Amino acid sequence: MIKNQKIYFASDQHFGAPTREASLPREYKFVQWLDEIKKDADILFLLGDLFDFWFEYKTVVPKGFIRVLGKIAELKDAGVEIHFFVGNHDLWMNDYFETELGIPIYREPKEFILNNKTFLIGHGDGLGPGDNSYKRMKKVFTNPFSKWLYSWLHPDIGMRLAQYLSVKNKLISGDEDVEFMGDNEWLLLYCKRKLETKHYDFFIFGHRHMPLEIDINSNSKYINTGDWISHYSYAVFEKESILLKSFKDSF
Repeated sequence: MIKNQKIYFASDQHFGAPTREASLPREYKFVQWLDEIKKDADILFLLGDLFDFWFEYKTVVPKGFIRVLGKIAELKDAGVEIHFFVGNHDLWMNDYFETELGIPIYREPKEFILNNKTFLIGHGDGLGPGDNSYKRMKKVFTNPFSKWLYSWLHPDIGMRLAQYLSVKNKLISGDEDVEFMGDNEWLLLYCKRKLETKHYDFFIFGHRHMPLEIDINSNSKYINTGDWISHYSYAVFEKESILLKSFKDSF
């Protein structure tokens, strides 16, 4: 249960891409949005890919993003409840957010009951039918042995390599992430399959880089929060309804 305030959802900021300098205006904009919602936010869900790449060594975290991290800490210290879902670009996150910011992180979709409405919330990668090559790749990347091997790279080399591969493969917002597939939307198919065993009022995901609001049936809705590369979009839930909005107009 929540207080009589608002719940916000945002995803896919991909800070650091394609370069740190190029993403800096987007960071300023996101910080401005966080400052704006601070006055009425009860809960903030960050649904993954906040960073274009994130890897935590035992005593080292990526350089930069101080404005974003500082503003998130400010909201947390002001009493805003914050939850973070690991995306496919920041999947090598360990406990930094938990120990430094007091923010829990999740690696799988999680159910929440908010104002008597049942939500299933997650980043969205690797869900639904198909995309088997990515699912196999994710298993390799998240394997503890793979993470241990990568940790032996010097941070300067590891970060530079990861940024190069991310941009080269267009994992930020490639065509495969921004083409609407209608009834074949795999996240939509995932939602329909989940409804076969349990009712959910709202499914909230990111990853697809498209703001989407789709009625699955008369009682369930699928929301995709879009991104902060092209759309500057987010979702807000108040009382019993949820809306997709964009912060782009003031950019």
